[in-house]
Amino acid sequence: MPNVLLISLDTVRADVAYSGKMPGIESLRRRGTTFRQAVSSAPLTPISHASVFTGLQPARHGIRHLLREQLAPDAVTLAEHLKRAGYATGAVVSCPGLNKWYGMDRGFDFYDDEIPLLPDGSDPLTTPDVKMRGLALKRAPLVVDRAMDWLSRQQSPFFLFAHFFDAHWPYEPPEDFCPTAANPYEGEVAYSDHYVSRMLTRIEELGHALDDTLIVCFSDHGEDLAGWYPNDHSGGLGHPYEEGHGCLLFDTTQHVPLIVSGPGLPRGAEIDSQVRLVDIAPTVLELLGLEQKDADGASLTEFLRPEPAGASRPAYSETYYPEERRADGQYPDLLPLSAVRWDEGEGARRKVIWHIGGDTVESYDLRADPTEHHGETLSTGTPPVAPPR
Repeated sequence: MPNVLLISLDTVRADVAYSGKMPGIESLRRRGTTFRQAVSSAPLTPISHASVFTGLQPARHGIRHLLREQLAPDAVTLAEHLKRAGYATGAVVSCPGLNKWYGMDRGFDFYDDEIPLLPDGSDPLTTPDVKMRGLALKRAPLVVDRAMDWLSRQQSPFFLFAHFFDAHWPYEPPEDFCPTAANPYEGEVAYSDHYVSRMLTRIEELGHALDDTLIVCFSDHGEDLAGWYPNDHSGGLGHPYEEGHGCLLFDTTQHVPLIVSGPGLPRGAEIDSQVRLVDIAPTVLELLGLEQKDADGASLTEFLRPEPAGASRPAYSETYYPEERRADGQYPDLLPLSAVRWDEGEGARRKVIWHIGGDTVESYDLRADPTEHHGETLSTGTPPVAPPR
C-alpha cells in the first residue's frame, strides 16, 4: 500500500497558492492534479479540518464553533481508517485549532500539538480571537524536524499529516524566500512553501520515494487582508469584525488550493470543475481500496484519470463564529451564515449566502462579480432556516 502524506497549508488563499511564486507548490502541481475550484466547508481551522479528516459536513462531524464543540463520537477519522489498515499514523500540528481537545488526534499513534502560550501567558486554546491565536504557533522548521524525527523511526506504509500555520496573522516572515512577494502575507506563505520543499526532500532522503506516495496538499481556508487583494472585504471595506477570516463566506476565505498526486495518477493536470475539501477523505480511502460509508463528500477519482470525466459539485459552507464574536459585545448584530456555491455551466458560477436567524439572502454572480462586491441582497420577510447540506 502506498505511503500517504497529507499537507495542510493553513490560511493560504487559492490565488496566492497558484500565483506561480511558490516553488514547493509548483513542484507538487507538476507532480499531480491541481483542482482550481476547491471550496472549504468553513473558514475556521478546527471545523474545516474536521471535514477533511471525516468526509462529513459540520452538522454531522459536530464542530461548528471555534471553542464550543469536539468531534462527534461516531465520526470516524481518516487516521482511524488507515490505522486499522495497518498504517503507522503520525501528525505534527502547529496551532490551537488542532489541539487534541477537539478530538482530531483520533487514530494517530503520534500527535504533536505542542505550541507556546500567548505572550501574556494565557492559554491560546481558550482565546476566542482567531487573530490573537496566531501568536501561538509552531514554526515551519520545527514542524518539519519533528515530522521527520517521527518518520525516521517508521517503516512503510505510513500516514503523515503535516500542518503549517505560518501564513496566519501576524504576517512577519522570518526570512525572505520570495523576492516577488507582494506583501508580508505572501512572504509567510513562501516561508511555509520553502519548508514543504525541504520536507519532501527529507522524506526521499529517508528512503521513501515520492512517486510511490499519495500526497494531498490543501488549505483549510484563505485569508482576508483588508485591501491587499481586490476581493478583500474586512477592515475598512465594510466588515471590521472579519479579522482575516471566520465571520464571512466570500471566496476570499472559502476558495482554497487542493493538489493530489500519487502512483499511477495524472501529472501536471488541472481541473476547473468545482470540488470540495469534504471530498478528500473519500478520495484517499478509495485510492487505497478502503471503504467509507455514509460520507457527505464523494471521491474525486473520476477526475484522477487520463481523461477526467467528473462534473462540478455544489459546495456548502457555513460559519457560526459570528455567535462567538457577538458574545463579546462588540458586534451585537452579527449573524451566523451558510452558503452554497455552484457551477451554472459554460464558466458561470453563483453563490447564495443565507443570514441564519435573519431575513437576508445575498446572491452573487461570480463570473460577472468575481470579487463579490456587487451582489443582490434580498429580504425574505421571514427568518430563513439553514439550507440543506
